[in-house]
Amino acid sequence: MPNGTVRCETQDGIATITLDRPESLNSMTNELMADITSAVAEAEKAARVLVLTGAGRGFCSGADLSSVGPGDDSDGADGDGSGDEVAQGMDDFFHPALMALKNASIPTIARVNGVAAGGGLGLSLCCDISIASRSAFFVATFGPRLGIVPDLGTTWSLPQRIGRARALGVTMLGERFSADEAAEWGLIWKAVDDADLDAEVATAASVLARSSSEAMTRIRSAIETAGERSFEAQLDVERDHQKVLIPMNMAEGAAAFLEKREPTFD
Repeated sequence: MPNGTVRCETQDGIATITLDRPESLNSMTNELMADITSAVAEAEKAARVLVLTGAGRGFCSGADLSSVGPGDDSDGADGDGSGDEVAQGMDDFFHPALMALKNASIPTIARVNGVAAGGGLGLSLCCDISIASRSAFFVATFGPRLGIVPDLGTTWSLPQRIGRARALGVTMLGERFSADEAAEWGLIWKAVDDADLDAEVATAASVLARSSSEAMTRIRSAIETAGERSFEAQLDVERDHQKVLIPMNMAEGAAAFLEKREPTFD
């Protein structure tokens, strides 16, 4: 990637994007976020599924607070810059990376291999499926430690996944919680033993890689926006997706079922 803060490797239709600042637990800078945006674009061209993870002991520790300045702090601290300069940095670097992940044209997996703190928590929640090692933990450092509002989509993702009461407790008290707790609450898909993390992620990635990317991203869209509609309106949404997907995929899916093989989708 242009700034050398992210690695992207593709094998067997699976792109792995690795945040590569292990000396700071993969803390976020403008350069890192710009590299994520570039890496997602490359993954969409070359792969059928994207895995996001961190190098070393951490997934992502949030903003790089050692270099807080205009636009450098995803968590919104002003440092020596004005609020407008901070907001500009978020708009120019952080938000494009988050939207690239959130709206990726292929399904996404967060491989949470260590701490996901502050903005790192928000980053992990931009992926469709999150799988964490049991040694990993999560913490929303924004409010009690930095005196700011959770950002990077955290105020949207948390209540969507774990409800209002837990979202407020997590963000206002700033207590760290384990991968097992995250799985129990529904924040992530699964917590697994550290030794099993790679195998679990590989299994999930292989399922998604042989699935229809069009179907997977439409499932994402239908589920994430369901709360905005009535049951009757959601039936219409499902029908409109099926109008596209059944002619595209159903014949191959049915044939594979009858022939007792895995389907092959475009």
